Amino acid sequence: MKSYSLTLKRTQIPVLAALLLVLASCTGNPKTENRTTPQTKSAEPGWVSLFDGETLNGWEVTNFGTQGPVRISGGNIVLGMGDGCTGITWTGNFPTINYEVQLEAKKITGNDFFCGMTFPVAESFCSLIIGGWGGPVVGLSNIDGYDASENETRTLKKFEHDTWYHIHLKVTPEKIEAWINEEKMVDFATENRKLSIRPEVELSKPFGICSWVTTAALRNIQVKPDLQAGH
Repeated sequence: MKSYSLTLKRTQIPVLAALLLVLASCTGNPKTENRTTPQTKSAEPGWVSLFDGETLNGWEVTNFGTQGPVRISGGNIVLGMGDGCTGITWTGNFPTINYEVQLEAKKITGNDFFCGMTFPVAESFCSLIIGGWGGPVVGLSNIDGYDASENETRTLKKFEHDTWYHIHLKVTPEKIEAWINEEKMVDFATENRKLSIRPEVELSKPFGICSWVTTAALRNIQVKPDLQAGH
């Protein structure tokens, strides 16, 4: 069995040392990588990517009138802090029932919701709020006229700054479900319930994502349409 050895010339040693230094700088603890490394990825089978990691193709910056700047940075969509909502609205076709959405979001500065996702439910609309009302509230706005801080979908969760959270939404004729990092946060049966949205996010319809007085980042936005056909 052959063995291979590497003999370095004296002039190659500084080059190798520099290469090792670069490789070492790329290897950090998982928490640091979670905070800083762009990880835009291709959509999994059955999923359709809504963000290419480089442009806002298919999106428009939502003209709330209170918005901060929106930009692409490091493979992420950054929603700058405004005086109210800052967000993006999808301009293409979007399913209305029997679909799933997944994305990753993080809070950079500020202490309110860093992901307010407005979405269709058949002929109605609703919003999934992540980190609202001072930071901890997760829930649906609105249910029978009550927002996420006042209805039965309200739960509390601590959200760290500069930490990515995986958000997964599923909409069927029977219910709305939502998970954060695989933890089920919403399991709401919609029969005989009135769904609506707050006036502040009216411009997010049919599908949009925004933050409230908070700088946030989004990546890996994907939709899986027509669940009945796929299952």
